[in-house]
Amino acid sequence: MPVEYSESPKIVLSGLIPAYSAEARETLARSGVPFAVLESEAGDPVEAMVEAEVLMVAFFKVTADVIARLKRCRTIIRMGVGFDNIDVEAATGRGITVCNVPDFCTAEVADHALSMSLSLARALPYLDRCVRDGIWKAAQLRQIPAFSAMRFGVLGCGRIGRIAIERARAFGFELLACDPYIADGELPAGVRPVSLTDLLEQSDILSLHVPLTRETERLLNAERLARMKATAILVNTSRGPVIDLDALVDALQSGRLAAAGLDVVEPEPLPLDHPLLALPNVLLSPHYAWHSEESAPRRYKLAVEEALRAVRGEPLRNSVNGMHPAGR
Repeated sequence: MPVEYSESPKIVLSGLIPAYSAEARETLARSGVPFAVLESEAGDPVEAMVEAEVLMVAFFKVTADVIARLKRCRTIIRMGVGFDNIDVEAATGRGITVCNVPDFCTAEVADHALSMSLSLARALPYLDRCVRDGIWKAAQLRQIPAFSAMRFGVLGCGRIGRIAIERARAFGFELLACDPYIADGELPAGVRPVSLTDLLEQSDILSLHVPLTRETERLLNAERLARMKATAILVNTSRGPVIDLDALVDALQSGRLAAAGLDVVEPEPLPLDHPLLALPNVLLSPHYAWHSEESAPRRYKLAVEEALRAVRGEPLRNSVNGMHPAGR
């Protein structure tokens, strides 16, 4: 059931703003803009959304059917980076602006990707398990080259990809990057632009920083994974469906790929009997790359500020479909 703060809310939030984001809650409460919070998606949650001008969602799926029922909506805001739970095409067709919060955890995700990369490159998860099992001088899992002898490849050079590159630069890696939407001359200095095929074939560590779209879904399938070095490490902090997980498990089990660091998978959470969990050459975290003490409240603060701009007809920071209700 929704918690109503007004009979005619202009803003409807699907999912509570957590208590740790007091600033966002207070900003919304002080704004004078009528809003409502859906504590639960039980029953028909869309019924509480149909009159809203701004819809704020975390994980609620805003499908074409949901969008068709919205009567007054001008803006949908995803309280996070990815917006694959929103049918952007359907929203655009209805003249609805779709926004996200792309910069609340940029450094955190890049840091997480590098942490996974460095840990796996030095075989730390394996060595830690050996010590805990009483094996002090473990048999070598695989060759461990110096970072200066390795190529660090980045697929996707947006905000997070660029910071990941700068983090990797400090460790002496040779840097490669592939992003078809960025001109070679616009890449950071010292980064060698390559095709996707060359990126797969040449990277010793490949870090994924792409959004989930029709183009990127299952981008790393069995055929593309087979192009990677048998000694390579794959790190994914973007979206789980970018990788064909069955194909990845097969590559890791067969030795066609050395290791993987995954913050995101499909499905989430992984079933406890999933074969990925039994592999010694996999480092996992529970979709947590975004998190820090600073990023958690920042996420909601920025989302609320965007929602208030939308209601007031002010220019928006992050329209993902190029629409701006202020100009209508």
